[in-house]
Amino acid sequence: MARCSFCGDVIEKGTGTMFVKKDGKLLNFCSSKCEKNLLKLGRVPRNIKWTKEYKDFRKRGVGK
Repeated sequence: MARCSFCGDVIEKGTGTMFVKKDGKLLNFCSSKCEKNLLKLGRVPRNIKWTKEYKDFRKRGVGK
């Protein structure tokens, strides 16, 4: 199973979107919300409260 490149959620087989960058890197997204936040709006996952990376970042005490 793949994980969303933005929020970190598990993507069920047969769902989600795959984006291929020019350098060949694959980005998997669980929803258009995640895709737009990363590609169109250029947001960093560790600054968005509903992402797994943000929660892990805060847990380590770095972002306090």
